[in-house]
Amino acid sequence: MSLQSLLAKLPFGPWRKAGPLVSVVRLTGVIGQGGPFRSGLSLAGVAPLLERAFAPKDQKAVALIINSPGGSPVQSALIAKRIRDLAEEKKVPVFAFCEDAAASGGYWLACAADEIWADESSIVGSIGVVSSGFGLHALIERHGIERRLYTAGDKKVLLDPFSPEREDGVAHLKALQADVHEAFKAMVRARRGTRLTGSEEELFSGAFWAGRKALALGLIDGLGDLRSVMRGRFGERVRLRVVQQERSMLRRLGLRAGNGNAPTLEAGAHEAFADALVAAARKSLDDWAAWAKLGL
Repeated sequence: MSLQSLLAKLPFGPWRKAGPLVSVVRLTGVIGQGGPFRSGLSLAGVAPLLERAFAPKDQKAVALIINSPGGSPVQSALIAKRIRDLAEEKKVPVFAFCEDAAASGGYWLACAADEIWADESSIVGSIGVVSSGFGLHALIERHGIERRLYTAGDKKVLLDPFSPEREDGVAHLKALQADVHEAFKAMVRARRGTRLTGSEEELFSGAFWAGRKALALGLIDGLGDLRSVMRGRFGERVRLRVVQQERSMLRRLGLRAGNGNAPTLEAGAHEAFADALVAAARKSLDDWAAWAKLGL
């Protein structure tokens, strides 16, 4: 055995050739604009991460770890398109790994990958569109509250929660949902193609399934986790390079370090901080509702 081959077996040193590289990006949470206490997934937020993930030369792949119940269809489409654009530009394959859920918009993101993997207990699918709200007109009438609403344009306010439900408003909303649903279905058809084995009536009903059933329907390509699949594909020496965003918690709260390192509010941040607390409470409920519809 030559000295060079002997040295190559050592786990350290400049003579040891680095293993194949795979960049990893985690896409976690409800899709949509976030806030100081809520990390929503949006193109503005994840674009820098994606650019960094696809930047290395000669890497073998980019892996997406997806854990999302869905959210904004627009942001889902924009993020997925950016992933595909970068994959085609850099000629790099993309793998998606579903954790707790890749549902609704989360599955839209997964479809940006060339292969989709999941755990047996992952929730996958929910290829549909949902809108929700409240009807409070009876409540305010009961308490003697008069609703005053003025518009220019008879369809400017179709689904006001403080007014009785309008049939034309519901019809308009359903037509809008149908358009978004068609775009979602087109994305799934284009990306999954002949791998889909279930009927369209079943696949696009809005239902969701655990990993094994999703595999049988052709929604995913296999059962497995990131490390195992990447080592099986590229060898045991594969390097998983995690790309993540670093952001100071103080800065997210509108705080800065004061004397003695005690955090103080930045100038003009008092009102923004109070607004953020209110918004955080509302968005936390929104996030909870998004996960709850999957039973999670």
